[in-house]
Amino acid sequence: MALIRVATAVRPDGEKGPVVYFQRANAIRADFPELAAGVMLVEGVDSQANVDSRLQPRYDTARSRLENTTEGALPEIQAWRRAFSRMGLKPTQYRCAAESLLRRFRREDTLPRIHPLIDLCNAASIAFAIPVAVFDVAEIAGFLEVRYASGGELYQTFSGELEHPNAGEVIFADGENRAHARRWTNRQSGYSAVKESTTTALIVAEAMHPNAREDVEKLVEAVMQDLAATWALNPTTALLSAMSPRVEF
Repeated sequence: MALIRVATAVRPDGEKGPVVYFQRANAIRADFPELAAGVMLVEGVDSQANVDSRLQPRYDTARSRLENTTEGALPEIQAWRRAFSRMGLKPTQYRCAAESLLRRFRREDTLPRIHPLIDLCNAASIAFAIPVAVFDVAEIAGFLEVRYASGGELYQTFSGELEHPNAGEVIFADGENRAHARRWTNRQSGYSAVKESTTTALIVAEAMHPNAREDVEKLVEAVMQDLAATWALNPTTALLSAMSPRVEF
């Protein structure tokens, strides 16, 4: 997979600057060597696209996987539960995003529609049982790094309230010391949530199960097909691993 092109972001101070890189901190690499991640930079999306025909095949896959089991028994979800336990979190209290989506899908047989790009990524997430985060690049200052929090970072909820992550919590941090996700794949921030005006987004899919690298690559390919069918886009992508923890934009 090719490296990502340069993307221009608007920093909170109003000045424009490049989003330089996405990476995992050394401590994360050391503590979670099994982690694989797929990263995609998508330019040219809009909120008006119709993605109905792209969602149903992913929903069918999720239905098939849940037919004789629950989401908590899937190996992809089991791996994240073990990771949350290692972080000192109760896995059934703090669930990774993929598990939360699968739980809702199992109850309702559908997912809420938010934005075409989010809808596609949520559908891929439940089909592969892998957490997928989508960030509005215009709201990221400089870079994104998966690292342990110091406790001084700022996190904004979707309702607009400000919080400080707990020290030692795994977060997605940018150059302004803002947390764009709390508890790793559990809770994304309102800072960089995709909205109607979003045109450029960063998509990150992460997995830790035994076939994580292969499955993340398949998920990336699936999302690329959806993007091509919906917007005729061909995003630049990268596959990260313990040996390749950083992608330059």
